[in-house]
Amino acid sequence: MSKDSKPTQAEAEEAVRVLLRWVGEDPARAGLKKTPARVVSAYQDWFAGYQSDPKAVLGSSFQAVNSYDRIVTLRDIEFSSHCEHHMAPVLGRIHLAYLPHERLAGISKLVRVVEALTKRLQVQERMTAEIAHVINDALQPRGVAVVVEAQHQCMTTRGVNKTQVKMVTTEMLGEFADNDRIRHEFMNAIGNPA
Repeated sequence: MSKDSKPTQAEAEEAVRVLLRWVGEDPARAGLKKTPARVVSAYQDWFAGYQSDPKAVLGSSFQAVNSYDRIVTLRDIEFSSHCEHHMAPVLGRIHLAYLPHERLAGISKLVRVVEALTKRLQVQERMTAEIAHVINDALQPRGVAVVVEAQHQCMTTRGVNKTQVKMVTTEMLGEFADNDRIRHEFMNAIGNPA
């Protein structure tokens, strides 16, 4: 879809009214009059990742590493996303690490990369790989590891209705894929969810 064909706010709100009528509600009812505007506002927040370039986030955060050559790990980055199949919430946490080569990234920049990619319609497997590859391409480290643990509301609130199921996906690049000691050190640091 080109930028020129993006629906207006009024068109998006009308789409919500159509859905309300479709489920059997009256969009003119007092409690629902402002619902279309609220839903559109929520969508702007939930899908804010489309407004940012995750690769650009790491563009200005590089620093000289000097002699630091150990794993840099961030654990328990909470996220909310939406599955592209049902547009239902996906809630979980992400653990990521990299082995510096010549550059370091500010940790808030790494979290912003996660936000840029989770605030989109996603498939967990693709999202896991995208996070790893953005960090790998930008920092050119000796390795990158990403583990995502998530509950998919399309499964926990409908369909099979299994509320305790978590999906775990991993992406290991460079030394995290090739070196058992490095990979085990990372997995131990995050509590080994995989």
